[in-house]
Amino acid sequence: MMNVVAEEPRSTYENFEVEKDIYYFKVGKAGMVSFHGRNYNIKKNVSTEQLNRYITSGQFVKVSSNCYVNAGKVLSVTDGLICFDRSCSETKQVHVPKWRQHSVKSLLSARKPMAM
Repeated sequence: MMNVVAEEPRSTYENFEVEKDIYYFKVGKAGMVSFHGRNYNIKKNVSTEQLNRYITSGQFVKVSSNCYVNAGKVLSVTDGLICFDRSCSETKQVHVPKWRQHSVKSLLSARKPMAM
């Protein structure tokens, strides 16, 4: 007989993985970062070093002065909007300025050609 240790359910609010779980994040004042995922928004204080690791990892693409999207989670970029799910509901999209849309599209297509 084999004993299997049941894993404790993972609490999204306490220990989420930024690279896997987050669609995008917005940087606020004094180290406050607002993480946006599939069914949640979480605000956390993040150290400058940790924030720089997220930004320089190449996983996130800057779309505005304080907003970074997870390149691996983007489904489409159209009409100034970045969508993360099939329904493209308002809660799962990020506005990208028209003047920046082309550069964001080219960065994302280099990483994930199917998204464009």
